[in-house]
Amino acid sequence: MAKQEIRWVCQQCNWSFARQMGKCPNCGAWGSLVETVVEEEVTSPARGAASGRTRQHPQPLSQVNAGALERISVTMGEFARVLGGGLVPGSIVLIGGEPGIGKSTLLLQVAAQLGQADRPVLYVSGEESPRQIKMRAERLEVQGDPLHLLSETDVDAILTQADGMLPGMQALVIDSVQTMQVGELSSAAGSVSQVREGAARFQRWAKITGVPVFIVGHVTKQGAIAGPKVLEHIVDTVLYLEGDPYHTYRLLRSVKNRFGATSEVGVFEMGERGLLEVANPSEAFLAERVVNVPGSAIAVVMEGTRPLLVEVQALASTTSFGNPRRTVNGVDFNRLLLVVAVLTRRVGLRLAEQDIFANVVGGLQVEEPAADLAIALALASSIRDKPVPADLAVVGEVGLSGEVRSVGQLEARINEAVRLGFSKVMVPRSLRRPKLRLPEGVQLIHVRSVKEAMDEIT
Repeated sequence: MAKQEIRWVCQQCNWSFARQMGKCPNCGAWGSLVETVVEEEVTSPARGAASGRTRQHPQPLSQVNAGALERISVTMGEFARVLGGGLVPGSIVLIGGEPGIGKSTLLLQVAAQLGQADRPVLYVSGEESPRQIKMRAERLEVQGDPLHLLSETDVDAILTQADGMLPGMQALVIDSVQTMQVGELSSAAGSVSQVREGAARFQRWAKITGVPVFIVGHVTKQGAIAGPKVLEHIVDTVLYLEGDPYHTYRLLRSVKNRFGATSEVGVFEMGERGLLEVANPSEAFLAERVVNVPGSAIAVVMEGTRPLLVEVQALASTTSFGNPRRTVNGVDFNRLLLVVAVLTRRVGLRLAEQDIFANVVGGLQVEEPAADLAIALALASSIRDKPVPADLAVVGEVGLSGEVRSVGQLEARINEAVRLGFSKVMVPRSLRRPKLRLPEGVQLIHVRSVKEAMDEIT
């Protein structure tokens, strides 16, 4: 029998210590050490098909059968976009997000769409009973016998049930990995060892059987996936479901994808029947825009390979306190400080005594530097009380010298702006840019500096 020892294991970095400490000496997390029984000899043989499989032999690249990686079509187009065009057989996808954001709702809808008469989908929940899932399915109008429900937390029992549905199984959904438990480990569900070993077993099963696996992951107060960082390394794709609780829009963002582009974004709207696709996100974000109002500018940003038009609002007001405030919503705080410093030093605007508020309409989080020029023009418009032209879209990164730097995928940005009815697009002046293929009727306003851009709109 293996010798057991009591250790205090950090739930963030997996380092172990002989005694309890309030702060982990390795990663600096507070209150993350949990008492854990550690065995010196852990015999955890691979189960089921994994234990009896033949060893793999090296293959030349030209002899590898690429047909095995043909993607499974997904009816929900926005979800397929984020995955890279479809679901890869044998892949394991991790979906994280705040509580109540819609992770289980999204996966229940996707599972129902993937299920077929001869290719069932197994939906496993460690948090809800089949009756509770049925109530949610009725509300979402999800039907179909190909969707099988199971309420279980033991990993070995889940994989045994999944083996019984082979061959022909379409997908496996695990909700959530923090509730799963491996019998050989004595630690509680949700601990570092349980999450790591459970995810590793699901991954081995997915690679052996070729059945894709979806895993729901809880998030911490900081917004990161709860559990060890190795969880995100084990899986093939990491998706985050984001959204403002005061808006109905939800953004499914890809931060890791071995089979597609990262930073892709799918846009959904939460309704009574679950998450609905937003076919034209730019038009949705600009639906309630009021034209010819000071402090508003339209920025063209890229989310993965998709150009989006968003309204950036800014307001400057004389402060009543000793230190002026800088409040942002949807804009990177440090980028706002950079733009304010450039407007103060290079353009000559008096912002030292102004409270500044910046907001991106619709709950979208914009981190791309290409929105810098739109933020600057919105601030200048608020200070001078002169609106930015309603038919003008803005693209450009602002440098510390006040120059406007070029951005990538400019042609796609301009085409998206023209498609939504904007006749003028302000872009950085560049001597090395190749000739752009642009639609007729669009007017490009080339600017080299922020001051020049402000002169163009006044």
